[in-house]
Formats: sequence, structure tokens, C-alpha cells
Amino acid sequence: MATKTANVTARVQPEIKEKAEAVLEQIGIPVSVLIDTLYRQIIMTGGIPYSLSVPKIQTLDSMSAEQFDAMMQKGHDEAKAGVGLSVDEAFKRVREVL
Repeated sequence: MATKTANVTARVQPEIKEKAEAVLEQIGIPVSVLIDTLYRQIIMTGGIPYSLSVPKIQTLDSMSAEQFDAMMQKGHDEAKAGVGLSVDEAFKRVREVL
């Protein structure tokens, strides 16, 4: 008789696992369903179903404390000077990109 399921074992950092599982719990998807869905998408698309790329924007992980402080100061100065977008306009632009 054929096996109806198979196990998948992966090693991940504990904090990454915890954060991801918390998100999945919020949306009501068990990890096993996510993995099954990912595997099915790999089969259907013939590859990884999303882009694997290095972000073009600088992320906090790649910034020094000085770079982060400078970025925050620039944002603060722009906000005080009235430079920027309204919340509605900012979300409108985000929706356009998505």
C-alpha cells in the first residue's frame, strides 16, 4: 500500500520559525499546509514560485548605527519642514506598486 504522506525536515533559526509560525497562526494556515502548497506551486511553475533577489533598498540589517541615525534624522527634518506625503497619498502609492 502506498504511503499517503511523507515527512519534511528542515533546520531554521528558532526566532525565524517562531515569527513565521505566529503569522501563519494569525491567518489560520498550518505549517504543513503551507509546505504542501509551496511544493505544489514548485511543481506547477517548474521552479520557485517567487523571486529570490537582494533588496535594492538598504535594509536595517545592512546599516551601521550612524547610517540609521542619519536616515532617521533626515526623515525627521523633512517632516518638520513639511516635505513628504500625506498618509492617504503614501498608501495610494504603495497600493499602485502592489
